[in-house]
Amino acid sequence: MKNSARLLLVVVAPLVFPLAHAQQQLVMFSTDRTPVHCQLFIANGDGTGERALLPSSGMDYSPSFSADGQWVVFTSQRNGSADIYRVHPDGTGMERLTDDPAFDDQAVLSPDGKSLVFVSTRGTGRARLWVMDVASRRARLLTPGEGGDFRPAWSPDGKWIAFSSDRGSHAGHVPGQFEKLQSLAVYVIHPDGSGLRQVTRGRGVAGSPRWSADGKRIFYYETNEVGAYYAEIGDEERGRTEIVSVDVSTGEFKQYTSGDGVRVSPQPLPDDALGYLVNVKGARVIRVQQADGTLVDSKPGLIQGPSWTADGKHVVYCKYFDQKAEVLPAYSGDAKFRFVELADMFFPTKSPKSDDFAVSIGFKTLVLMKQDGSDQRIILNKDDGSVLAPAWSPDGSHIAFSEGVYFPGPHRPTAQVAVMNSDGTGIRTITPVGSNSGFPSWSPDGQKIAYEQDGHLVIQTLATGVCVNLTNPGGQRDNFPRWSPKGDWIAFTSNREADQEYRIYMIRPDGSGLRKLTDSPGDAHASWSPDGTELIFSSARMGFKDERAVGLDHQPYGEILTIRADGTGLRQLTDDKFEQGAAAWFNLAR
Repeated sequence: MKNSARLLLVVVAPLVFPLAHAQQQLVMFSTDRTPVHCQLFIANGDGTGERALLPSSGMDYSPSFSADGQWVVFTSQRNGSADIYRVHPDGTGMERLTDDPAFDDQAVLSPDGKSLVFVSTRGTGRARLWVMDVASRRARLLTPGEGGDFRPAWSPDGKWIAFSSDRGSHAGHVPGQFEKLQSLAVYVIHPDGSGLRQVTRGRGVAGSPRWSADGKRIFYYETNEVGAYYAEIGDEERGRTEIVSVDVSTGEFKQYTSGDGVRVSPQPLPDDALGYLVNVKGARVIRVQQADGTLVDSKPGLIQGPSWTADGKHVVYCKYFDQKAEVLPAYSGDAKFRFVELADMFFPTKSPKSDDFAVSIGFKTLVLMKQDGSDQRIILNKDDGSVLAPAWSPDGSHIAFSEGVYFPGPHRPTAQVAVMNSDGTGIRTITPVGSNSGFPSWSPDGQKIAYEQDGHLVIQTLATGVCVNLTNPGGQRDNFPRWSPKGDWIAFTSNREADQEYRIYMIRPDGSGLRKLTDSPGDAHASWSPDGTELIFSSARMGFKDERAVGLDHQPYGEILTIRADGTGLRQLTDDKFEQGAAAWFNLAR
């Protein structure tokens, strides 16, 4: 999300699965640039002759061929949480290999087919490598420690596993922005957990390792931390990456590409050919680079995770489909909650007088709709700016919102808070022209609105227009105020600590009682439970769950957590590698 932040290691209760509650609660959360439909395809080694491996099930991704080419192992969310499956290349014989409420992904079978290495968040919520005996389905932790571990690859003799890791990373933020950067190095480890060592040079970013057929070299892509960020968002110039390899014994490096361009997911192929993904004009192509330098590209698409057979004759990959505004059921491991995912829809708010929800679609349009996304009615559209963060008045008669360009740049206007009738008529601006204001929240009595203005929080009394600073202007960024249903507290997001990281704070409406509710960097977007006793928020505390450069969303590490207003009872509610943000919590009728 554009206004979210994304690590002190804080102990958090893992996903829990209690008995069903008497009354379920509805949680809606937004996904920005996160894929919601992904299907597996198999093609010839050069990307021609594409065919679907399986019918679309919503989200199938991270495929890999077994060494003998008889299996495709992949991740699927077809039964709820992300688990590992395998299927023959003709689409028959599908088996589920893992069945755990945690996030399981990026699996690869050992050369003999007896073991599976994969990424999982079991136990801690952080991405670690696990090894499973396929016959017994018993799994064990391979890489304990700090940071996240990703993209494992077996050596041809099965004696080593190469992987990328951001352990020890303190990459900071994108210069001038709040997004978290990621450092990566390539390591090797024996399957029994011994022999861990780094094989790539220094820090920076080195990812998606794959072994040469003789087991002497490891191929990977290489860039710096800022380059990986721009590679992820599709900037082919600032996101430059190169394909390189290292001799595991001598440390000798070789480079195979040069010049601007984003190249990821390399795999050495027979006859000194090389396969990898390349970003091109908002899409990606599968490229095969022959030994003589000849380049063969597939048709472009939102392609990710190619894996070639050992003979290079076939490649399997997942393809994301263009995201549209959509309301989708989401996996909930807690029977207390029903989760709903809003694709390209943001800041849901429910009318207190009807079953209508108001949402912002694509930052341009305010829409009324039902809980399942049906009966959509546009009440406001802005082609020359944005409309964000609708907030319904307690009596259901008005909607407050942000209009303009809340995230300003050179020669771009700023945003104001406006109020309109719930049918879209009678729009009036309530904040000063020239200020940058947004994210309004009504007091429970409907007499006042709290909002962010130029980095601090303001409360305006609507009848008089009188404004009072709730927090003091300064170098911090206070944002996203949310008035408690009881009226006793206002929760907000701020980067007021010395490290400039975002956390959740609370303050009384009279400006007293300021306190920090969460102490993990990268907490944002807090919203209250209907009874005002708990809050739900988005957090970066579980870290990345994949390499930044290979992803297709901007911030692939936002999870939804809940905490009581007194700071106790912290629980993680979601667990996957995609960003969730701007969650809102509603009662559901019996």
